[in-house]
Amino acid sequence: MWHDLLVALALLLVIEGIWPFLSPNSMREVLLMIVQQDSRSLRISGLISMVSGVILLYLVN
Repeated sequence: MWHDLLVALALLLVIEGIWPFLSPNSMREVLLMIVQQDSRSLRISGLISMVSGVILLYLVN
């Protein structure tokens, strides 16, 4: 189980690093937009992200 968790974490880091590597300027612009959002909007987007991840895990497994 630990092996699978570490593999998933490694893949997450690779995928997360693609965008800033390929387009750092657009990443900066998006991060500035995120900073300007209110807490409720960030929570809702986080919830949507988590639910999407759970659904994807369910469908894959």
